Amino acid sequence: MAESVKVIAKNRRAFRDFEVLDRVEAGIVLRGTEVKSLRDGNVRLTDSYALVEDGEVRLRGMHIPPYKGGSWTNHNPDRTRKLLLHRREIKKLLGRVQEKGLTIIPLSIYFKRGLAKLEIGVARGKKMYDKRNTIKKRDAEREMRGFRK
Repeated sequence: MAESVKVIAKNRRAFRDFEVLDRVEAGIVLRGTEVKSLRDGNVRLTDSYALVEDGEVRLRGMHIPPYKGGSWTNHNPDRTRKLLLHRREIKKLLGRVQEKGLTIIPLSIYFKRGLAKLEIGVARGKKMYDKRNTIKKRDAEREMRGFRK
């Protein structure tokens, strides 16, 4: 039986600016109008990141615009959101992030069996020359497949 997964948004910039070392699926604590806004496909992941604070993982910078059909019940679009992970996963993330130059970034957000899930990754920032190498590899692969600029 295949699981129904509806991808809402991917953070394409993450793969350009970071080298993703590890991936983890996390639940996300949302309010009612945030879920409705996500179901409409409204979310921006580009400048967001996660931190481990007081034994919990919190996501900062994810922008979910207010739901158009909402009223006074609408949420703050840029509020900090709690991620739902097992304690051992949080400890593993904390150990990885304490290494030099590593951070936790969101890679994609999707609905899985009706629940909002966030794929986060432990990543290292790329230097400019790393980005150029990635572009060269991508262009070489494209050329080998027969596509030209």
